[in-house]
Amino acid sequence: MKVVVIGGTGLIGSKLVRRLVEQGHEAVAAAPSTGVDTLTGEGLAEALAGATVVVDVSNSPSFEDQAVMDFFRVSTANLLKAEAEADVRHHVALSVVGTDRLLGSGYFRAKQAQEELIEASGIPYSIVHATQFFEFAKGLADGVTVGDTVRLPAGRIQPMVSDDVAAAVARAAVGAPVNGVVEAGGPESFELEEFIRMGLTAQGDPRKIVTDPQATYWGAELQEDTLLPGPDAELGEVRFADWLAGQK
Repeated sequence: MKVVVIGGTGLIGSKLVRRLVEQGHEAVAAAPSTGVDTLTGEGLAEALAGATVVVDVSNSPSFEDQAVMDFFRVSTANLLKAEAEADVRHHVALSVVGTDRLLGSGYFRAKQAQEELIEASGIPYSIVHATQFFEFAKGLADGVTVGDTVRLPAGRIQPMVSDDVAAAVARAAVGAPVNGVVEAGGPESFELEEFIRMGLTAQGDPRKIVTDPQATYWGAELQEDTLLPGPDAELGEVRFADWLAGQK
């Protein structure tokens, strides 16, 4: 079947397109660089013609509160309208484990708004909630670094490699719509401080890492299990230490 991947040239999108093609599907990588812009609607009708499934793994270029909200509201509304006109049968979106528990963050409020638009659209859908990616450990640390110190909130995290994220999204894309959320996570959980410490140490990054009761996760307060998937989550197989060893 024809699957259009919005954000199909990015980290997850490119892996997803390759995986779907290997499975025998026609996978179209849709992004501004390929002439498809969900913010303006440019190229959407042409890309979606004949599509059975649309998968949205796009992300906002800015994480500033209003910019990210505008991105997800406008792009999602445009995409869903084009899907209805093209008679698309299944909308799949990649979101984040704990989104509804992280609404102190402007980014997660925007992701929640995206999910609500999808749920109200009338198009059969599946939303994949994934945990943090291995690849983003350094970026997460950079966002909470003050001077040479990384200040993290207390809490646990169950990260996963991007290949396993793409695999989870691919399973949703070729399966029947669940009209709800499917969770995906890594095979093991860590204290947030431990996860970041492992990631930075492997890169020879000398920053000091501390758990700070006043620190937040992208602006949101954390409970111990905020970032953890539930017991029915699909778990990847790649362990963080093994992935880190392979990066050297």
